[in-house]
Amino acid sequence: MNERRFPRLPSRPWRIAFYIVVIAVMLGANYWGAHRVTQETRIRVPYSPFFLRELRAANVVSVTSTASELQGTFAQATKPAGASTSSTRFVTQIPSFADTNQLSRLLQAHGVVVNAKPLDTGGPLWESLLLGFGPTIVLLLLLFWIFRRMSGSRTAGALGRARAKRYQPGRETVTFADVAGIDEAKQELTEIVDFLRDPEKYRRLGGRIPRGVLLSGPPGTGKTLLARAVAGEAGAPFFSMSASEFVEAIVGVGASRVRDLFRQAKQESPAIVFIDELDAVGRARSSAGGGFGGSDEREQTLNQILTEMDGFDSTTSVIVLGATNRIDVLDQALLRPGRFDRRVAVLPPDRDGRRLILEVHTRDVPLGPDVDLERIAATTPGMVGADLANLVNEAALLAARSDRGEVMSGDFAQSLEKIILGAERKIMLTPADRRRTAYHEAGHALVGMLTPGSDPVRKITIVPRGQALGVTLSSPDIDRFNYTRAELEARVKMALGGRAAEELVFGDQTTGAEGDIDVVTQLVRHMVGRWGMNDTIGMVAVIPRDGGNPWGDLTSPRTLELLDEEVRRTVEVAHDEVLALLAAERTRLDALADALLERETLDQIDAYRIAGLAEPEALPVD
Repeated sequence: MNERRFPRLPSRPWRIAFYIVVIAVMLGANYWGAHRVTQETRIRVPYSPFFLRELRAANVVSVTSTASELQGTFAQATKPAGASTSSTRFVTQIPSFADTNQLSRLLQAHGVVVNAKPLDTGGPLWESLLLGFGPTIVLLLLLFWIFRRMSGSRTAGALGRARAKRYQPGRETVTFADVAGIDEAKQELTEIVDFLRDPEKYRRLGGRIPRGVLLSGPPGTGKTLLARAVAGEAGAPFFSMSASEFVEAIVGVGASRVRDLFRQAKQESPAIVFIDELDAVGRARSSAGGGFGGSDEREQTLNQILTEMDGFDSTTSVIVLGATNRIDVLDQALLRPGRFDRRVAVLPPDRDGRRLILEVHTRDVPLGPDVDLERIAATTPGMVGADLANLVNEAALLAARSDRGEVMSGDFAQSLEKIILGAERKIMLTPADRRRTAYHEAGHALVGMLTPGSDPVRKITIVPRGQALGVTLSSPDIDRFNYTRAELEARVKMALGGRAAEELVFGDQTTGAEGDIDVVTQLVRHMVGRWGMNDTIGMVAVIPRDGGNPWGDLTSPRTLELLDEEVRRTVEVAHDEVLALLAAERTRLDALADALLERETLDQIDAYRIAGLAEPEALPVD
């Protein structure tokens, strides 16, 4: 691309005066500092009795005198009273009434060298000039270079220039072949690709392509990858920038960067502008939290984005792609027709989608004959594209550490356990802690096995992983997108099973149930306050959405108090039921705990067999 040179900024009187003052201060400071450095350090001593005493003691080596001032050198470093340091170099003042003839005789009597050269006034002239003005000249050259660089930018210091990453066609190209598992989103964007390839096809019929496309979905689902694939398919320049990079402490910089970004895109049209994490600047202005009205930096940046998108005409082949995890908090002005008027939901993939994603990420990975991607996809419900890429990478690293030429099925199994359960910790538990942990995990597992609506128990271990001393893993056979009240209550009871087992067996409580209590509290609060699963509260949402505006919550204090009471009552009822269940099934609980103490880890088959229960039948995929 040809380099574009912009006209230099015109000089301003106040700016020139400021530079002159700064340079003058720097010159004065450097000269004063250099003068202090080059000046030889001498201590001032009293003529009488200090100097005369040192002279009679033969401690004076040489002197130089002019008028009434006397400089000299001591044989040994001396420190007069009141001086901060000792030195061999001194200076003193000869009183006008002193007998100089007697002083001359004393100097000759003690063999003191009397110099006829002038007094020390510093180093040579060239040395003073070099040390005094050398640093200043270097600083002036540096400032001159900086000002020249600044003059080539439209904003001082280039603060207002967009820092967007530009991906050219042919370099780091990503296409739809690199994106799998989100076919619905790809179909929505096919029209955008076709427009960028042949915009006249739509203009002839009076059609107008959407100016903005908003990609929304959970983290890791592939929003950024999908945006780059659109640019790769269309062969158009791709400008990528995170919304947080617009915002600076200086008000107005973000708006300037927005202008510069869109200017670059228009010059290279047809082009794509991708703004990641749009909610960083696109939150509803009533809840942005800036507190400074129109002077708030985020609001000015958002207003500039709205203005730039309004400025597109029918001949401007620039499409803005935005990505966010929280579409519900965006300002409504962004979502109206004419701006981000097309919304594409990028959701977690289903089982077939996960298999396709695994196929993409394992294209360059040598797989063993026992690797079944269909089975791996079935055991990873809820995972998104980023999770599956991490799974493949961890399996490849594990195989490399074992010096194998292929990635085997066991590598995927161990990597999945590491991602879900956490890495193993090599810590030594006391026998009492191991026994308590075994009963805690056995309580989770047994309640999950016996409670209708629970997900099947896949693995139980008392090997410390991550921050937990033990883990019980349960997961559904198929992807779940909706839960019944009975299924949610089963999850609550299973989470309470660990604490209930400790109370039943040991008659005491520990801190090991902290994570379980957090899960139970959040789940029950949503059941009661958001999902209408409580008869007392009814079908009323009394707690705001995550990330919503807390100042806009109109729930009365009485309703919030009732919410807390119902949450507590629901948890207590579930806890009592779990205690009763474990007490009735104490034999199965002891059997699971003893097996865990002996083997430390139980898989699904062994866990159900030891508990004396039949394994649940796998649900059909379709």
